[in-house]
Amino acid sequence: MNNGIRTLMMFTSVALAMFASQADASVVIAGTRVIFPGQDKEATVQLNNAGQLPALVQAWLDDGDAAASPETINVPFTLTPAMFRLDPGNGQALRLLHTGAALPSDRESLYWLNVLEVPPKVNDDANRLQLAVRTRIKVMYRPAGLPGKAADAHAAVRWELRRQEDGTGYALKASNPTPYYVNYGSISLGTGNGTLDAGGGHVAPGSSKLFPLAASDAAVLARTEVQYSAINDWGSASQGVQPVSAPTR
Repeated sequence: MNNGIRTLMMFTSVALAMFASQADASVVIAGTRVIFPGQDKEATVQLNNAGQLPALVQAWLDDGDAAASPETINVPFTLTPAMFRLDPGNGQALRLLHTGAALPSDRESLYWLNVLEVPPKVNDDANRLQLAVRTRIKVMYRPAGLPGKAADAHAAVRWELRRQEDGTGYALKASNPTPYYVNYGSISLGTGNGTLDAGGGHVAPGSSKLFPLAASDAAVLARTEVQYSAINDWGSASQGVQPVSAPTR
């Protein structure tokens, strides 16, 4: 590894704690997630510099630890180019290649694509605060031949009310029997008379997850259904409603 790459990686480990949202980035990823079909050897991700200044870009994958330094991460993919200059108005295609390492064949696997944008130094007398901006999106490796359709997986998720372990409130438990990740932009517990927010997130294949509710017992028990927006492969939301079972005490 040459000194330039090592220096940028050292900078990256510091910058991880102060990344901003994608809306603040000049370098924009085309799409909100990447689907890697298991029958293919590679996938392509397009980046574009929509700003007015050139940027130095570093890209890498992680397996879920957002704070991990790029040189310590071991994932079954290679990404090229990993570092490059991107001029304003220009684009760059990232090639994501599977190394051939074994991955589960009966369910999706989740990784994350990181794109770190380092702005150029401004040579003037003004006091400026310049921050590196990191964008992080999901990469879902999808083996060939999985049963069903990813777009329908949210309808198979089952919901129940659960007491929090500390006994202070309730959570929604989502159980996903499908081989696909189910991604939620929003989740709420409600009826036609009002809703209680449960946040958002994803539920892994063949797994369950708790989404806490901040509300009194009476408010929770008066609601009878889960309302949600499920995010598909293209980043669009599908609205859904599911019944919720009685709380487990």
